[in-house]
Parts: sequence; C-alpha cells; structure tokens
Amino acid sequence: MDFFAKKIIKWFKTNQRNLPWRGIKDPYKIWLSEIILQQTQVNQGLSYYLKFVKNYPKVKDLANAPVDEVMKHWQGLGYYSRARNLHETAKNIVIKYKGVFPKTYVEIRELKGVGDYTAAAIASLAYDLPHAVVDGNVYRVLSRVFGVKLPIDSGEGKKYFQELANELLPKKEAAIYNQAIMEFGALYCRPVNPDCENCIFNSKCVAFARQIVNELPFKSKKIKVTDRYFNYILFTTGQLFFINKRLTKDIWQDLYEFYLIETDRRQKPLEVLKVKELKNIIKQKGFNIEKVSKEYKHVLSHQHLYTTFYRVRTKQVPKGMIKVKLSEINKYAFPRLIEKYLKDENIIE
Repeated sequence: MDFFAKKIIKWFKTNQRNLPWRGIKDPYKIWLSEIILQQTQVNQGLSYYLKFVKNYPKVKDLANAPVDEVMKHWQGLGYYSRARNLHETAKNIVIKYKGVFPKTYVEIRELKGVGDYTAAAIASLAYDLPHAVVDGNVYRVLSRVFGVKLPIDSGEGKKYFQELANELLPKKEAAIYNQAIMEFGALYCRPVNPDCENCIFNSKCVAFARQIVNELPFKSKKIKVTDRYFNYILFTTGQLFFINKRLTKDIWQDLYEFYLIETDRRQKPLEVLKVKELKNIIKQKGFNIEKVSKEYKHVLSHQHLYTTFYRVRTKQVPKGMIKVKLSEINKYAFPRLIEKYLKDENIIE
C-alpha cells in the first residue's frame, strides 16, 4: 500500500493551503488549532485561532485568563464544552507539567477534551511520533479509496479503520502524511460533490469504480433530533437588563442568557404570562409584555430550538439575576441564538 502514502504526500506538497498552524512544532498552538477545528470548518475557525494566539500566546496565558473572558472569545463558534476544556486543560498543564506541554501520546491523550484523533495529531505534528490520525476526513478517504463498507459509528468499524490507518502510515513521515490525508479529505474527497474526475486515486478508488462514492462512509445509526421550545423573558428597567449564567450541564454551559422558561410546546404570549414559574420570580401585579419577537429556529447537532423573546418592563428587580447596563451587555458571552436576537433588535452591533 506504499502507493497511497507516496501519492498523497506528493499531492500535499504542491496543493496544501497556507494556514498559520502549518509547518510549526509548537504543541500548544497545534492543540489550539485542533480543538478549534473540531466540528468546525477552517474558514470559520481561522479567525478564532488567530484571536486565541494573539490573546493567549502561551499556555500559561490561557490558564490565567478568567473563564468568562475565554468563553467570550469563543462566542459564536459553538460546541462550547471545547472552550471550557481548553481553559481547564491549560490550567492543568501549568500545574501538572509546569507549563510545558506533555510530550508523549499517552500523556497527551489524558488531557481533558483530547481524544484519540487529537492526541495522534499533536503527537505526530509536534513531536514526529508515529501515530495515525482518524477523523471524518480520514474515514471518508479510506472508505472510498479502499471500498470499506463497515459502519464508522460501530466498534468494529472504528477498530478496522484505525488498523488500516496505522498500516498506511509511513512512520518516518507521520507529520506530513497525517496533514496530507486530512487536507485531501477536506479539499478533494469532500462529503458532497467530491472531485472524483481529477482525483489522484480515481484509477484505484474502489468507490469510484463501483459508483458508490455517495454511499461511503457508511453510518448505521440515525441521529435522533429533539425539539425544544425556549421562551426568553427580557426583564428591563430603565437602561438595565437582567441575565443569568447557565450552570447546568446542558447546552451553552457557562454562557449567559435571559430568564428562560422552557415548555413542551409553543406558547402564546398570554400563556407565558400565566406560567407559575414567572409569577414566582416577580411579584409585581399587572406587568405586561412590551414586545414579542419572531420565532427563531436554531439547529444544533441533536436538537432543534424554537425560541421566542418576550421583553418585559418592570420596576422590580427579578430575584437572583445579574444586573447589566445596556452599554455593557456586549461584554458577556451569549449563545449565537441570543446574539442574533440582540443584533436584530439593535441592542448590540
């Protein structure tokens, strides 16, 4: 199977994108790039990578930053557990490894938020260790070129693809090979509309020969999507808003939001006013909803959120909420859904 590694490395040397984390050996920056690019396209993640490197040039800088600041810099990127894990892991590296990034695959793999793929990427790119990466791009390329129909979401499939990746890996060129196969999957062997006609493997690709490119890689399980109905109450008084920090282990942990009433179906404004939970937080009688937004649909990987914002003006301070001046609301990290609403209402730019 030497043909595969030789061809893809040769292709990479003349076709790779010019990215700021390419050609560096700094494990901290490689780790940053890999975490940011989990579940994120390069064109979206690039600006976040540059922002983090600028604000936190060393792992100790990230470790010493307040978590709210880190979350604010991450705002809009989604999958916020990545940001929490980055911050926690940076603190752990400072404490346990005295600020020096660990140098073995086993130690790297033990870091919070680092799985098999990320550990292999850091170990190979930073330290030239012979560990093969297997991510979505790699699954796609290998399943198509070699015609593997095993489901990639099964234990058997994952084991097979890891063994195949290990077999293909040129141990003395692990860093460039790992980058090459990931780049090839991103640019040529794409999920939709792959460039098969100009592919360097089209004479050997099993999926191309059998016309099953769009069937691979194969997944056996369908994602179950849950519908959730959010009703956000924007309590305001004068130039003040009232917000909460999400602390439960749910979506958007450690981000800020307005007072939330979650229901099992869509609610009419008068129905929201009658919710017992709302009456308990504010005792004032006769308060009215000043403005009701359109419904916002926000799609997450396993959830669809149907959200309406209700603006309520009140003279009474809602118990237990954080008081924020309108001019300072942009300092807080909100989920993208709430950020979009605030921009639509010209509350923030």
